[in-house]
Amino acid sequence: MAELNLHAYQEEVAQRALQGENIIIWLPTGGGKTRAAVYVAQRHLETKPRAKVVVLVNMVHLVEQHCSKEFDLFLGKQYKVLPVTGDSDEKDFFGKVLRKTDLIVCTAQILYNSMINAEEDKHVELSDITLLIIDECHHTHKDSVYSKIMSCYVEKKMKNQGPLPQILGLTASPGTGGKKTLETAMEHVLTICANMDSAIVSTKNYLPELKQKVPRPRKEFEITEKRPVDPLGDHIKWMMLQIHEFMDLPRDVHLRECGTQEYEQDVVELEKRGVSENNRVMARCALHLRQYNDALLINDTLRMIDAYNSLRDFYANTTAMDGTDFFLVGLFEENQVELSRLAIDPSCENPKMAKLESTLLEQFGTKKDSKGILFTKTRKSVHCLYEWILGNAALQGAGINAAKLIGAGNGNMTQNEQGETIRNFRNHFLNLLIATSIAEEGLDIPECNFVVRYGLLTNDIAQLQASGRARAGRELRRELLNEHLEELTKKAVAKVQEMNDYDFRQKVSQVQREAMICRRLAEQKKDARRHRFAAANVQLKCRNCLKSVAFGSDIQLVEGAHYVNINPEFKREFKVGGAIVLPRQFEDWEPGRKILCNNGNCNKDWGFEMKIKGVAVLATLKITSFALDTPDGQITVKKWKDAPFPVDDFDFITYCEEHFPDILDQD
Repeated sequence: MAELNLHAYQEEVAQRALQGENIIIWLPTGGGKTRAAVYVAQRHLETKPRAKVVVLVNMVHLVEQHCSKEFDLFLGKQYKVLPVTGDSDEKDFFGKVLRKTDLIVCTAQILYNSMINAEEDKHVELSDITLLIIDECHHTHKDSVYSKIMSCYVEKKMKNQGPLPQILGLTASPGTGGKKTLETAMEHVLTICANMDSAIVSTKNYLPELKQKVPRPRKEFEITEKRPVDPLGDHIKWMMLQIHEFMDLPRDVHLRECGTQEYEQDVVELEKRGVSENNRVMARCALHLRQYNDALLINDTLRMIDAYNSLRDFYANTTAMDGTDFFLVGLFEENQVELSRLAIDPSCENPKMAKLESTLLEQFGTKKDSKGILFTKTRKSVHCLYEWILGNAALQGAGINAAKLIGAGNGNMTQNEQGETIRNFRNHFLNLLIATSIAEEGLDIPECNFVVRYGLLTNDIAQLQASGRARAGRELRRELLNEHLEELTKKAVAKVQEMNDYDFRQKVSQVQREAMICRRLAEQKKDARRHRFAAANVQLKCRNCLKSVAFGSDIQLVEGAHYVNINPEFKREFKVGGAIVLPRQFEDWEPGRKILCNNGNCNKDWGFEMKIKGVAVLATLKITSFALDTPDGQITVKKWKDAPFPVDDFDFITYCEEHFPDILDQD
């Protein structure tokens, strides 16, 4: 077992936890929060009879990282330490595993699922745990899984329903919650403390040591002018105007400047309005305008060919079923040759890319052992930058060996792929990671000598009709504002720490009581929304062709997560596509084929087949693929839980009795 040595500042921030208090350890990234937590866990296991420690993380890849590099490394020889993820068999009998294990590292969702599962081998009570460590605990807010777990904790405490575990939170920054004054930022920090039922601690006596261990990085801001001329962008905007004219925008609709995040918000709302008004012209045009706007955003940040390819790929998968579709597809096809010609004109290439190239060459050309991370905003831009680097002779000549690093799930990287990429980077097989924000919080990235935040100085890639210099000035001001908010966080935490214990506890109790009341009121409202209409009175309509294809009463909920259509007649409404392959296996079901709308050339992706217990093959549906036709009009919702009708739980035995009576009669 590795020897556990701490810096003096780590010992300082852990002291109150060693005395059994609920605390949040606040140390900067790289300051060793997790190592301090290992120290607290070790002492807890040594001194607490029948100790059970659970370490919660908010991202899957952190489970193995925290286990192998911290908790198992230092505690594994003396105690039974186990990582549990969605891929682990142990998740299916988590309660039983906890009873036989000293320390478990898992995602918060796994613990929460076990708390609400009534089966003995799966169920866990908070009273079964003696120390609960919550990583990145500033996420304990709103409707997060962390919040659900800690809400349960606080309510039990207020009702004196013990025993309850000791709480240890870890954070690099509690943040200000978007607040910009000291008073409101302080309220935000107090809310985090109340949600965690913990005081917040940071080093006071060993700041010089901490600053030496975690030096403040030197920042440079490179401001790049926009293109002097942008014929590709201008042509895309002209095509968007053709769509505006075709759809005959209602007088009360005012779309903002093309190529901005504000325009994207406008057309998203316009598509929803078109669906709700059964206006397919409006809905389809808005959907296509969003694709053109995406191309403008890409054109502003990446290469022109990337912008063109995004449109080409979209239309390659678009079929026409009525006059609106024929117009939209025809408009692109008529202009495709011109767009492709403009996209390869070297005289109009993005100067931001040239600046990025020179920055990378400066890092890798003069320092042969350079290692860095290139952060960018979206998964699409990660892919585009990766292809650009692979195809850039100068960058390849400088010895750049790059890899992509994006989030897990939803068709992205698997947890294993993420881990392999990080290992290759650590072992010097790779020297550049191109990443989304997945790598910014918690991911164990080995030390590197430079980080480039490409196009991330502002939340918006492009804003309004600003010139390049004016826009860049706003981007710089935004980054300086972020630095101001960092300082505001420090001041807010300091003010909270200065409160006397009585005032702090009174304020925390007040916030907890208010939060409990708000949760109960919100749950009542949510329940009322769920029962607003009878399920039989709500029709599901394909969001693309707007054909009615099912009723709300056809929908049931499997395992609390999957919404399936149990009506055997529903299979007439869809056709099947390719097989769905998921990166993990499930206990009681397996995926089948993709299902698509069967109305003419609609082909809207509705979801996929789900084979339950090897017997029942049902369609599991994405609510975003449908409009809901209710007695009060047509609406769209982002999540099934927001559907305004109740959904019954799926019962396998009942389903089989109703749909396979002959098989059951054989008994």
